[in-house]
Amino acid sequence: MGFFAFLILGLIAGAIAKAILPGKQGGGWIITLILGVVGAFLGGWLGGMIFGTGLQEFFSLQTWLLAIAGSIIVLLVYGMVTKRGVRS
Repeated sequence: MGFFAFLILGLIAGAIAKAILPGKQGGGWIITLILGVVGAFLGGWLGGMIFGTGLQEFFSLQTWLLAIAGSIIVLLVYGMVTKRGVRS
């Protein structure tokens, strides 16, 4: 998968992850989309480590599920980190 396809995948996966997560996440859409790209990378890496597969083709269901799962993980971690910073 090319660089731009990976960016588009991450941007869309971040938006889907934000829609899936309940409650209000801080950071706005720009941060969410950036975290989606990071999450897509994380999902591909974890998929390679756990299942032996990664992000292969743009239109593969497996690729999308890994990217969205990675984005959800990154958004949850980001939410925990920013909530701790606000409470201090």
